Amino acid sequence: MTKTFVNSRFFYRIAESIVPALTWIIITFPLWFSPFHPAIVAYFILAFILYFLYKSIRTMYYAVISYTLINQAGKIDWLSRLTKIPLHSKMYHFFIITNYKESVDKMIRTIEYIQNQKYAKEKMSIVLAMEAREGQAAHERSRILHEKFSHCFGGFETVYHTLQEGEIAGKASNESYAARHIARKIKNQNINPKNVLITICDADSLLPNEYLAYTTTAFLEDTERAYHFYCAPVFLYNNFWKLPLPIRVQATLSSILRLSFLSQKNHLIQISTYTVNLWLLQEVDFWDVDIIPEDWHIWLQAFFKYGSRVETIPIYLPISADATLGTTLFKTFKNRYEQEKRWSWGVSDIPYAIIRFFDTPRVPLMLKIRKIFQIAETHLLWPTTFFVLTISASLPALINPSFKRTVMGLLLPKLSSFILTISSSLLLVFLYFDHKMRSRLNIKTKAIQLPILFIQWYLLPIISFFFSSLPALEAHTRMLLGKKLEYKVTEKI
Repeated sequence: MTKTFVNSRFFYRIAESIVPALTWIIITFPLWFSPFHPAIVAYFILAFILYFLYKSIRTMYYAVISYTLINQAGKIDWLSRLTKIPLHSKMYHFFIITNYKESVDKMIRTIEYIQNQKYAKEKMSIVLAMEAREGQAAHERSRILHEKFSHCFGGFETVYHTLQEGEIAGKASNESYAARHIARKIKNQNINPKNVLITICDADSLLPNEYLAYTTTAFLEDTERAYHFYCAPVFLYNNFWKLPLPIRVQATLSSILRLSFLSQKNHLIQISTYTVNLWLLQEVDFWDVDIIPEDWHIWLQAFFKYGSRVETIPIYLPISADATLGTTLFKTFKNRYEQEKRWSWGVSDIPYAIIRFFDTPRVPLMLKIRKIFQIAETHLLWPTTFFVLTISASLPALINPSFKRTVMGLLLPKLSSFILTISSSLLLVFLYFDHKMRSRLNIKTKAIQLPILFIQWYLLPIISFFFSSLPALEAHTRMLLGKKLEYKVTEKI
């Protein structure tokens, strides 16, 4: 296969259609195959449900490990440990805070948490990455923040990104512009880019006060540090009790999944808020500016250049952030739907990975296959799980009545119900970790609120459909039809 063909638009359309097409095949499989071979459909449904049970148990297992490691990390004096490493004095830190139409109060709180870091403030710099298209509001927000914080750090500045031809509005193009600004600055000061750590920080991310000391220690103790990303789990707990019930359920599930992923080192890829050294960003020419989901994508950019040397190193300190919350209930639901759709647009990383599969012969073949499979599996389960778990088991007998009289026809609903009951019981474990992590982040739970924490889970199937499976299915369908997604900022009041 020639490079010209691999890079052709035709081949790219095939690559980006694979997972969305599989999504629709899985969802509709019981409908069009049950009239002919209902037993095969039944075995497929049982296999899928058993795999879901396996994934649920695996999630619980790694959540236990992550929680244990978070407790252990919380007992360490990271600054004291860092100061024993001679190279620590040569390190410089930049926080890129991407923001667009954010409230001043929200950003003040975020920067105050950075200000409270147990670290030398003269080695810390803030870069407010704003969009020129926001106009005077961005300049006014910058002015207020400069007046309040510019004297608190070694550096404090604002850059205004102007959207260029070929760029897509969003976090990636904004971050890339800000990071290039930092790179020029570092070059002028003759500082080694390998001694510069850049933390990508959302405007609502509240960093624990030992984050920088811990991350710098992990970086300096890491022999392969130049090729690694560093990330802590981001829990959506800042506004937990202000959220409508459906959004609160989603925030809880998302947070516990992030807890579980943290200790799965071979599968961990950073999201949202993370740290990386400037040298690696320069090596991959910063973030691609024509994509929307940027966190997994920048990891893939590095992976397809340096292969197995690229990893994401877990930082076992929790970060708290906002879940989406609008000024009205309708806006909150709409924003949550749009946010999930934007996240699931990460399926666009799969065609990118497939294209790079063919033009990176130095990266081991099986390693590339495993990574592509990992990403594809995540995005394939996202829109399909609800349909297979809740609807599919009843379809073979409904569509093909003769199947009811077979042994498998009788057993399928009972077996699927039994397996799902076991899976559902694991929610009790998730609730425990949810409570413990919120307590750790000082999100209190009153006694009167306890019943609703249990009752809300009865609505999980409906919530999962409207705020997870449906937006993910729309994202996949858009990609299948070649209709691009536009970046929409999630409102978080």
